[in-house]
This record gives sequence, C-alpha cells and structure tokens, in this order.
Amino acid sequence: MPFAGGTAVATLGPTIHAKNRDIAYAISATFLFDMITVIAFPWIGQWLGLSDTSYGLWIGTAVNDTSSVVAAGYAFSDAAGVLATIVKLTRTLFIVPIVLIFSWIYAKKETPSQSAEKVNIKNIFPWFILGFLVVVGIRSTGVLPETTVDIVAFLSKFFLSMALAAIGLKTSFKEIAGVGIKPMVAGVVIDVSVVFVSLFAQAAILKYMG
Repeated sequence: MPFAGGTAVATLGPTIHAKNRDIAYAISATFLFDMITVIAFPWIGQWLGLSDTSYGLWIGTAVNDTSSVVAAGYAFSDAAGVLATIVKLTRTLFIVPIVLIFSWIYAKKETPSQSAEKVNIKNIFPWFILGFLVVVGIRSTGVLPETTVDIVAFLSKFFLSMALAAIGLKTSFKEIAGVGIKPMVAGVVIDVSVVFVSLFAQAAILKYMG
C-alpha cells in the first residue's frame, strides 16, 4: 500500500477479507522498511544536499507510515517535518476512495449477481486528519502562548517515540516468516522504486520550472 502504509493495510485488509496472517505480514513489512528510512533518510538527505522543502516532499511521498514520515521529517529539520506531515496526511485521504473502490470490486467478484456491499465511510475515514487540522487551526490563531506550544511539541515527540517503540514490540519475525520471501521482495522492490521515483519526479519538475 504505497499511499498510506500500515493505516491502509489495516483499513483495506478486512474489506477484502484478507487473512489475519497476511495483514500482519503486510504491516510488519511496512514498518520494517520504514524503520530503516527513519534512520537512513535524514543522512541521505544531508548527503544529497536537499533543502527543507525538497526533503519534506521526498519523505512525505516516499515513506509509507505516518509515524515514520513524522520521525524522518523532523530528524532533518522542523520545516521539513511539517511539510512531510502535510504531504503524508494528504496522501492518507486517498484511503477513502481506494477502500470504496476495492470494496466494490471485491463484492462484485464474490457475488456477481448481487449489488456491491455497502461501506460505512465513518468506519474507514482517517479521523486523525481532522484532529491534525484542528490543532493547526488553533496554532495558527496565535491564542496559545509559546510556552504551551513548546510543552505540547515536547510531549508530541515523546509520544511519537513511544509509538515507534510500540510498533517495534508488535513486530514479530516469527509471525511473518511463515508467509514466505516473495511478498517481502515485492514490497521492497515497490518501496525502493517509490523512493527513486519521488526524487526523479522532483528533479524533473524543478528542471522544467527552471
């Protein structure tokens, strides 16, 4: 799921009646790749001499999971982290139409003579995006003192670290080993391709605009 990572897998998996083992495998593979990106991408960005804008766009489009995007973005700079988060949340909005489409396709495949099963948009909509927009709106009004903003920013980084630790505790090599190596190879090829395509797309756009 290159458009949303773990969130998309967890949302789309039950829609197409995927096995729990396959869902766990997909989420684990996504998180394993993203843990590598959190460590390696800030260094690669510095090595390539990327600006905050270029790096933020790159991370926001190339990394799958939201928590990993935030971690990798802010590891580079605050400006890159903000931009990467906005880009990633925009990508996450595509969960809704993608899940609706796959639900319709699966329902048509399973019951050709019947209409597609209904999907409750409330159950698939990524509500944390609305929370993000609300917080951005409050911050933009300037009603919060800087001391409060600093405290909240510190707490957000702390809880992000706890979330990443929790992801690591939920990842089991034993659980995903039984599925086989082919899905993992396919996932790595797709993720690496997205990383390079994102960089090349930026370079092409800048060259065209220049």
